[in-house]
Amino acid sequence: MGTSAASIDIQTLARWLASNLEGFEGPVEVEKFSGGQSNPTYRLRTPGGDYVLRSKPPGPVLNNAHAIDREFRVMQALASHVPVPRVRRLCEDPSVIGRNFYVMDFVEGDILWQPDLPEIERNRRPAYYRALAESLAALHAVDPTSVGLENFGKGSGYLERQISRWTRQYLADEQAGRTDRMDQVARWLADNAPVSTDVSIVHGDYRVNNVMFKPSEPQVVAILDWELSTLGNPATDFAYHLMKYRIPAGIPGGGLKGLDLPELNIPTEDEHMQTYCDRSGRSEIPHLQFHITFNIFRFAAIVHGIKGRLLRGTASSDRAGAVADALETYVDLAWNEARRAGMK
Repeated sequence: MGTSAASIDIQTLARWLASNLEGFEGPVEVEKFSGGQSNPTYRLRTPGGDYVLRSKPPGPVLNNAHAIDREFRVMQALASHVPVPRVRRLCEDPSVIGRNFYVMDFVEGDILWQPDLPEIERNRRPAYYRALAESLAALHAVDPTSVGLENFGKGSGYLERQISRWTRQYLADEQAGRTDRMDQVARWLADNAPVSTDVSIVHGDYRVNNVMFKPSEPQVVAILDWELSTLGNPATDFAYHLMKYRIPAGIPGGGLKGLDLPELNIPTEDEHMQTYCDRSGRSEIPHLQFHITFNIFRFAAIVHGIKGRLLRGTASSDRAGAVADALETYVDLAWNEARRAGMK
């Protein structure tokens, strides 16, 4: 947990909460959560209970980035289908705190920051991995039309649009610089994207530290950080979750590569994928290597954006510098996975 959020006018926020949040009672204390590179998130402590405020970052942002309204909409729609915090109100009036935000209920639970689960007893780790795979499969099983999200995205052509989007975001942030390898991987991805008609609601950033578990139990009680959610290809979404097996441990955003998984009692990549396939009724993940390559490229583009925000002084986390320093490592990973997928 970070220190008090001095950038927020607490009195103005308290007046808005009193007018817009049923059951709200002041005074309110505001504390910024540590972690998170994109949308700043704050705990609101009140006598009647705690809430969470999530906002766009201060300062200029890239077009279509930091989609607070989309986060609010998808969590509101999924409340009865997958574990999400109860969202309360969306505010798109910049006069309140200077940027758009929404308020949701505070959920008590455990966030596990590293995929090797050092906080969890060895014999219990497989159950946590099973809960991760099954919760993502449950999301992918939700019919978008049944929850009013049939227009939440275009659905078909998702992978091609994602490649185009993250390539544009990478190219647009000129201050963060360019690398020839990123340029080559971007071109190869655009020229070789497989066609798929499989469409579901996708989270877009499903990893262990965006999931909250019941205290001391392998049960998912809240899936967090829905900024990148849309309608898209579930294979792409699952491959993003799976890519931790291809990313070395010990770097910001690090994964499991190089660790002794049997010793840690963590499922292998194939075992974890099989749990997801069993729960989702799939026999395989088509074009898995391509999807993993794209997702590592996308993650490299995200890190590239963090470097740009750091240079502009608008990064929301005190870890932004360390993350930006890992950019070349992620570019190397994207390059190597593309070669593995067939890039010459």
